[in-house]
Amino acid sequence: MIDSRAVISPQAQLAEDVTVGPFAVIGPGVSVGPRTIIGAHAVIDQHTHIGADNHIFQFASLGAAPQDKKYRGEPTRLVIGDRNVFREFCTVNRGTVQGKGVTTVGSDCLLMAYTHVAHDCEIGDKVILANCATMGGHVQIGDWAQLGGLAALHQFCKVGAHAFVGGGSIVSGDVPPYVTIAGNPARPHAVNAEGLKRRGFTEEQIRTLRTAYRILYRSELKLAEARAQLVELAATEPVVDALVKFIDASARGITR
Repeated sequence: MIDSRAVISPQAQLAEDVTVGPFAVIGPGVSVGPRTIIGAHAVIDQHTHIGADNHIFQFASLGAAPQDKKYRGEPTRLVIGDRNVFREFCTVNRGTVQGKGVTTVGSDCLLMAYTHVAHDCEIGDKVILANCATMGGHVQIGDWAQLGGLAALHQFCKVGAHAFVGGGSIVSGDVPPYVTIAGNPARPHAVNAEGLKRRGFTEEQIRTLRTAYRILYRSELKLAEARAQLVELAATEPVVDALVKFIDASARGITR
């Protein structure tokens, strides 16, 4: 199941049923889990751990050195979960010692062609990055979040769970959970109701989140005042609690 034209380091560890296409390159310190498929000309650089059932398409680049001028060859890592799809020319870089030393991608994610995940990023589970979506270093993407094609995220931005970033958006602030944003600069538009329905949120929960959205974005309250009202709402509606916690943890400030 390993093409004779592939180049695999003796220090790499591959499960017995891994498939490797012609001219793929797998470096030292790489481990690849069961049933993973690595396409032709894909490059898996050093110190990269890949879980089970991943599909890495041709010409993808995973685990290359971070694109950071401070990087001096330190042994940083890339850790990837299970059942992810990395399409053509997707690039995911290792971490830096100035960050956590590791870039992480969860499980069940789809990274479409030409997407870029920079050093020290943290990608959750079931995330979708459409074609050419790009993020700077240290970005955090919550579970189920989606980025449209050509969306660009400034370094250190956070995108909350179930959020949706429209295609071509330029994001420089944090994106709260459940919210749809779009534009240049990106601005909030609504609750990601369609996505929430697909993931099993009830109509009552979605109505509650719409109420929370109006408090945060349509009430003309200052952020501290809106947060106080959201705390009251979260006391009886637990679905709002994630929104409050996200606001409290935001370092760059939420997109508003």
